Parts: sequence; structure tokens; C-alpha cells
Amino acid sequence: MSSTHSPDAEVRHVSDRPLSLGDTLGLLARGPYDPVQRRLDGTVWRTALLPSGPVTTALVADGPRSAVVRAWGPGAEEAIHRVPTLLGELDDATTFTPPAPVREAHHQHPGLRIPRTDEVAQAFVGAILDQRVTSIEAFGAWGRLVRRFGTPAPGPAPDGMRVAPAAADWARIPTWEWQQAGVDPGRARTVTSAMARAASLERLGSLPAAEAQERLTSLPGVGRWTASEVACRAWGDADVVPVGDFHVAYGVVHAFTGEHVPRPGPGVRTTGLAPADAQMLELLEPSRPHRFRVLRLLALSGRGERPRRGPRAAPPTHLRH
Repeated sequence: MSSTHSPDAEVRHVSDRPLSLGDTLGLLARGPYDPVQRRLDGTVWRTALLPSGPVTTALVADGPRSAVVRAWGPGAEEAIHRVPTLLGELDDATTFTPPAPVREAHHQHPGLRIPRTDEVAQAFVGAILDQRVTSIEAFGAWGRLVRRFGTPAPGPAPDGMRVAPAAADWARIPTWEWQQAGVDPGRARTVTSAMARAASLERLGSLPAAEAQERLTSLPGVGRWTASEVACRAWGDADVVPVGDFHVAYGVVHAFTGEHVPRPGPGVRTTGLAPADAQMLELLEPSRPHRFRVLRLLALSGRGERPRRGPRAAPPTHLRH
């Protein structure tokens, strides 16, 4: 890089165990064209809006257990301070005994960690946009809104990268902008309402995992699936399970048993725990406190549905699906 792009802060992070940037940070990207995180030529580029200001980071592996991290922008020093948690150093897998369906994947991906971003507002908005739509629609809405209302990425970030809007800016997005992004009024209201209390949401990370998720689900429009999506990304929860997503449950049941779970008929509504979710939870129970780790390994092996799609429901007829 040229001198004009000299980083504002830099560190070489060395771990005492294998580290894979792709496997670890891949969880955080919302599609291949995410304006907030992108992987190009072996470098993982990320932007963030930290309390100290916006930042762009570039992470490059320089060994099986190490990475060089460079940062640009007002939030550079804070971002460097957060590198260990971002790279999953708080994720303790020493007690993990992989069940048979992921044993090979566990061997092939020794550098997998569950990262912790502490970026609750960003994880929350992404999860809400994922609700009830396909991944392509969710990624498209996220990209459009971040490019429209985010701010320029500091430093030499790749073209098209942006810093996601601040909570107050998410709350001020006009109704028609949500509509043009393909986001229905219900999800838009959920984001707007939650972002008005973003400071309280950010503080949830200091609570025990179960209590933090319970408080999240007390918000209108937020269920167990949404809370789990926030927990695995913002708080690095290696045990959370995204209940309410047929595709995830289907992938787990099929990987463990070879059975094909019948797909619910159009417009079918259920009360309580769906049979597929119940079976998934039973199969994953012996893997506590590493159930989400099992899901990540299934995703990396291609044997399970990637836990990224929102809980499915029959959409209103005026919305795309």
C-alpha cells in the first residue's frame, strides 16, 4: 500500500491455537457483496462504527495461528484493541467433542472460532432484515440501505464499502426507502423502534446469555430466531440455536439421521415448538455448550443449511417472496 494509506494502527495478533480468518469471520458477512465486510485476495476487509468513531480494518493471515490487522479512521485504536475478541479468543472449544456428522469438518477446519463483534445494533438490523424472506432479498435490502444511509469507509477500503448507519440514522430512514429496499412495514417498525433504544441494546452484552436473549425477545417483532442471530454474532454465543427456521432444522435432522423432514404446507401456522425444531434440539442437546459450533461446522461441510435465513412464514400477498 502507498504511504498515503499508512494505517492509523496496526497489530500482529498471535494465537496459541489454529486461526482461520475465513472460517471465523465468514459468519459475519451478509452475502458476497456486503458493503460492511468483504474478502478480496486473501484479505478480509471490515468496517465498523465504534464508540470512538468509524473504522476500516484489513485482516491478513500470515501463519496458521496469526494475522496482521491494520486499521484506518478515528476508531482505529479501539478496533485494534478489539481484535482478540473479534477473532474468537474468548471462544473456548476445549470441551467440544464433535458428534459424528461434523467430526470430519472439525478436523478439516481447526481454525474455526465463534467471533464476537459487540456490534449489537448492526447485528440486530441484519437479523430483522433476514426475517421471512430469502437470503438474496435480505442481502439486497441490507446492501441497498447501508450504501444509501451509511458513511464512506475510512482508508483504502475496496470500492463500494461503507460504514453501516448509526442507530439514530437507522431510526430516521423514511418509510418509502424501506419499501424500495423490499422491507415490509412490520420489519421497518421493528428496526425503528429498537434503534430508538439502541444504547440499552448495546448494554445487554454484559448480561448472562440467557438473560440477554430474553430481554431481546421482549421487544415487539423479536422472537427466538432473531435473538439467536444477534447472540451468535454480537456476543459470540457458541451454544445458541436458531429455532424457528425450517431450513436449519431440516439440515440438522438430515445430517444426523438421514431423514427428510416434511416441509410445512403453504400458509400453515403452528403454535409452540415446531416438530422439526424439537427434533433438532434433541439431536443437538448432547453438544451443549457448543450447539452453534455444530451448526457452523455443518455449514462449512455443506451438510447443513447455513444458519442465516429468517424464520419462514407465508408472506402477505403484496410482498415479494
